[in-house]
Amino acid sequence: MDGADLPERVGDYAVERELGAGGMGTVYLARSRGGRTVAVKVARPELAADPHFRARFRAEVDAARRVGGFHTAQVVDADPDAAAPWLATAYIAGPTLSGLLAERGPMEEARLRLLGAALAEALQAIHGCGLIHRDLKPGNIIMADDGPRVLDFGIARALEATRLTHTGAAFGTPGFLAPEQAQGLEVGGAADVFALGAVLVAAAGGQPFGEGTPMMLMYRAVHEPADLSAVPEGIRPVVAACLAKDPAQRPSPRRLLDLLAPETAAKPAADAAARPPTQASTAAPSAAPAPTPTPTAASAAAPTAKDIADAATVGAAPHAGAPHTGARGGGPSPGKTPTGRVAAAVVGALLVLGGTGYGIYAAGGPGWGSDASLPPATHELVLPESMVDGAYGRNIENRLPADPQNGSTHYSADYTVTSTGIEKGVTFRTVRVSGSSGRSTDPESDRDSLMRAMTVTGRETVSDPPRTIRVPGSDVDFRCETVDEKTVCGWGDANTTVAIGFTPSAPLEVAAAETRKIRDEIRRPIATPTASP
Repeated sequence: MDGADLPERVGDYAVERELGAGGMGTVYLARSRGGRTVAVKVARPELAADPHFRARFRAEVDAARRVGGFHTAQVVDADPDAAAPWLATAYIAGPTLSGLLAERGPMEEARLRLLGAALAEALQAIHGCGLIHRDLKPGNIIMADDGPRVLDFGIARALEATRLTHTGAAFGTPGFLAPEQAQGLEVGGAADVFALGAVLVAAAGGQPFGEGTPMMLMYRAVHEPADLSAVPEGIRPVVAACLAKDPAQRPSPRRLLDLLAPETAAKPAADAAARPPTQASTAAPSAAPAPTPTPTAASAAAPTAKDIADAATVGAAPHAGAPHTGARGGGPSPGKTPTGRVAAAVVGALLVLGGTGYGIYAAGGPGWGSDASLPPATHELVLPESMVDGAYGRNIENRLPADPQNGSTHYSADYTVTSTGIEKGVTFRTVRVSGSSGRSTDPESDRDSLMRAMTVTGRETVSDPPRTIRVPGSDVDFRCETVDEKTVCGWGDANTTVAIGFTPSAPLEVAAAETRKIRDEIRRPIATPTASP
């Protein structure tokens, strides 16, 4: 933006330059009349015209003011009634956690403990003010010298709440969303604890639910165990507890502080006495379910919060067993050299104003229904009560509502063999179907993501590597593999993508033939083909 286009002032704050802009508004670096540097976030005009947004914005700002301290980028001023609503937050110097990890790689156990304790302390303060963050992730955490700061209060949260009121759909970031968020259920503070666990996996160099489309990440969060192979063994039980599917089974932030930073911690070194008191122990908790790690030079004394950024880093733990073809990626790719730290205020402001995350009902990512050149969708997926002439009966069905923009949807279902199937001598006892329908620009990639969701745990053993099989009489190729005791086959065409897991395992040709039968039953023509939205 040219200097001539900058507003001279926002409220009582003199604007110096633009820090960033996003879908919710613009962020400016500004100074108070007393010379304090602040980040001023100004909402877009269309938001200003929405009375629901103004009401929610006022409520969110009032609540965020109460958090204060070193836990968040503190709200210092706001005007919900201005022609363009705005708020000013303290300007925090330092990289985001995601930027720090990109630059320096994964953290070792001592720093993971310190990071987890600092975030637990922040959540304790946030929840104590009646707030739930709902979108804790590495990009929303500033690694300031006096401890991590949690961002994304104010405009982004007010817009989220407004959309929640209007549509009933929650917002967040797949990969860090708790199962109850992904399912559109009531969300409490335990959802933030789940996100904290996912953040620690990411900080260790892992990906708790792998890669893939947003829907695949949410599906795994609901149905699949998190991949904890990158997390050091000393804190793996604590992280696993955070990532429990049942919110009631997750520890509270206060309990996390007991597990990660017990009161019996070693006192900090004398030269750290002048630093802000955001310190936590790296000693193993006496009551934690994890073994006490062997002390090292890096963890002999309790590190200060600044030590998180200055810490040595380690590579992600290798997966046990045979590697899975197309396994999930870990930390930063070898050979990529970051250009340096990203200024926290710039990245944080962009995220606060432009990064609400994904709507949880969006089926797939940018590949779903986003290319106007694709032919109309001709088929849809159904969940019959039984399949293959009654050989398999349906037990459990899960379906996410269709995305209103492109009509795509995602579902999963579990089937078990029936007496009819036993009489017919079918090979399989259980069948799990996971599918998406919607016009895709890369159906084979979506198919592979579905298959990975069923197979990748970080400890899997591949018995039969992936192979493409064309069953006689079929008009589509099936991709099949056997991992552990499960054989998985999948397909991806213009607008249906499905992965099917069979147990017990069987030769790939047998599973492919059964997949062809199931495809003929669950993929049905649409009466009136749909064009691009």
